[in-house]
Amino acid sequence: MDMHRPHAPVELIAIDMDGTLLNPAHRLTPRVKQAIAAARAQGVRVVLASGRPVSGLAPFLAELGIEGDAEFCIACNGAVVENIGTGQRVVEYPLSFEDFLFCERVARELGIHFQALDGRRMYTPNQDISIYTVADSHLSHVPLSYRRVEDMDPAMQFIKLMMIDEPDVLDAAIARLPSALTDRFAVLKSAPFFLEVFDHRAGKGPSLRKLAEHLGVDRANVMALGDQENDLTMLQFAGTSVAMGNAIEGVKQTARFETATNAEDGVALAIERFVLAGNV
Repeated sequence: MDMHRPHAPVELIAIDMDGTLLNPAHRLTPRVKQAIAAARAQGVRVVLASGRPVSGLAPFLAELGIEGDAEFCIACNGAVVENIGTGQRVVEYPLSFEDFLFCERVARELGIHFQALDGRRMYTPNQDISIYTVADSHLSHVPLSYRRVEDMDPAMQFIKLMMIDEPDVLDAAIARLPSALTDRFAVLKSAPFFLEVFDHRAGKGPSLRKLAEHLGVDRANVMALGDQENDLTMLQFAGTSVAMGNAIEGVKQTARFETATNAEDGVALAIERFVLAGNV
């Protein structure tokens, strides 16, 4: 890790979940929990910022004791910013049924799997359901349904659409994405097998900016940690940006600092170094 410390004190820490906060077994380690608790005891606000829906963040928010009307989380890559205590949304950018139809057709034409999340349930039109869709349903704590496109309710709205497949299959499809899709939506990878499709106005960075403004926190006093492409805007916004040791190269080049991997308590090391300083 870069040993230099940022000049401005950290008042808010935005932390990506998978590949960052959680270890490879998708769990919080004791050292990470301890570092977050110590930072919060000093009055530093900790905000989980994930591609997952709120339901996928909830167990970890509870485990960290981040609850109540003064706490917030950033979900669905910034398409949702929610008050954890009240459920009130500071930011919400839903996608329409027409968006769903458009993206499903693109995925079908590219020969890759597709899924849609409406906040309560995950849907896939693929009879050969992807193992990654099953895994995402489990991690997101939402039930999964196979449903033909013609059987979907046209009144539905979605908080996230995803194209998913084996990494080499997905990468080949990404190279062939039509400009009509990338012009209409923000399209970013959140994992080697996940391509997230969401409203252009959303994104972890724009929503972190809105939340910081809502809370009266200057960007100089924001620290962000991440590992994937969908974390880039958040790292670009934060005054103190930290890439995980397991981050993709683009994240390491964007972030000002680098910590250890998510298998080596990288989040805890960064918090100890940049927030707790000599107090640990």
